[in-house]
Amino acid sequence: MTEKKKGLTYADAGVDIEAGNKAVHLMKDTVRSTFRPEVLADIGGFGGFFALNKDRYREPVLVSGTDGVGTKLRVAMLTGRHDSVGIDAVAMCVNDILAQGAEPLFFLDYLAVGRLSPEQVAAIVGGVAEGCRQAGCALIGGETAEMPGFYGPEEYDIAGFAVGVVERSRIIDGRDIVPGDLVIGLPSSGLHSNGYSLARKVLLEVAGYGVDTYLEQLGRTVGEEMLEPTRIYVKAILPLLDRFKMKGLAHITGGGLTENVPRALPEGTGVEFRLGTWPVPPVFNLIQETGNIAASEMLRTFNMGVGLVAVVARAEAGAVMADLSARGETSYLIGEVVEGKREVTYT
Repeated sequence: MTEKKKGLTYADAGVDIEAGNKAVHLMKDTVRSTFRPEVLADIGGFGGFFALNKDRYREPVLVSGTDGVGTKLRVAMLTGRHDSVGIDAVAMCVNDILAQGAEPLFFLDYLAVGRLSPEQVAAIVGGVAEGCRQAGCALIGGETAEMPGFYGPEEYDIAGFAVGVVERSRIIDGRDIVPGDLVIGLPSSGLHSNGYSLARKVLLEVAGYGVDTYLEQLGRTVGEEMLEPTRIYVKAILPLLDRFKMKGLAHITGGGLTENVPRALPEGTGVEFRLGTWPVPPVFNLIQETGNIAASEMLRTFNMGVGLVAVVARAEAGAVMADLSARGETSYLIGEVVEGKREVTYT
């Protein structure tokens, strides 16, 4: 008689259900730490429940956004540090819906991995939870997919989905922007999550730096600089919406000031930025000089030190900046709305 051959299991194919269960267990407390009073169910169900507080709004409008972290993840994989990219995933979504005047309510993440390491997944989701705490929104759901053969054993990707709410009458759509309005910039924390294909090529290939290379002009290693999380602007901006008329907001992502600001402008207007009115973090000068990159290319690829732009009436600009300063927020008067064809110019 021959011994019956043992049948294959899901684990033999590269998917470890037990590891997935362990990951969920490890992340439960950090996920719960993001819950708002409107969250109705614990994690583990088939959907997240969020009861909108209808007493706060006459005509509530839901605003949604989705984004990923891009090739910044490659730097995380090179350094073995995975606890901050989740913040980026949240930031890229909540800053976008904030630009429409919306308060972020809840967030969901999608994480795909080549091989599921419970500790690594818990670190990534821990970053997502931290981003949600910074944004004041609840992490009410997510999906972790183990995909061997599609991603390498150490590879993964993450995407996020945010939903917020704004009163219909307070939607920020730029329609009231007119020539003469002033443009205020809030500083970025560095590269944020954009332009990493170019940044990696310049720093890791052209310059030949490693992620552990310490650079005096940065005051830290290349990897630490490149993994600096995207700044979340929710708590800086939401108080302004109750006190001032914010005519336009623009989240400065891929495309830089050149491509993102026009998205907030009505027909017949443009923006003239005054170079030198805000500090440019050293990493951008390093990339530009090392890669011999034209200034115009830098301005349409990176945020160049400005992560969020607000357009306000000239008469309110001083008060807006004073309000920000009183709450410990830095801002710069960086430009003016002019007549134009929804384009950006620099002087």
